[in-house]
Amino acid sequence: QVQLVESGGGLVQAGGSLRLSCTASGNIFSINAMAWYRQTPGKQRELVATTTSSSSTNYSDNVKGRFTISRDNAKNTVYLQMNSLKPEDTAVYYCNAEIQIMTIFDRKTSDYWGQGTQVTVSS
Repeated sequence: QVQLVESGGGLVQAGGSLRLSCTASGNIFSINAMAWYRQTPGKQRELVATTTSSSSTNYSDNVKGRFTISRDNAKNTVYLQMNSLKPEDTAVYYCNAEIQIMTIFDRKTSDYWGQGTQVTVSS
């Protein structure tokens, strides 16, 4: 069916920047909302940023002003530009997308997740 492949994670010092990317592939009819989540051990998965099919965006209060979510619809790709990184941003970051898939029987809308990419910010 659909695959979401993430890249761009790594180890950076506080104040540095990273750019995450997530590309969807498969029998895609359309992609609605796309989002980035993050999770650390012992904590609930946290919604970081969302973008609609028309590129409207929303951010959590913890990252607003530092992170930017964007999308390239022609490439089925969503990005997360992370600037002024802080140690508390350390987490596994997950890509999520609401996708309408094509089958020979019908079209169905479902949520899909990437495998996650580790972001570590040192003091």
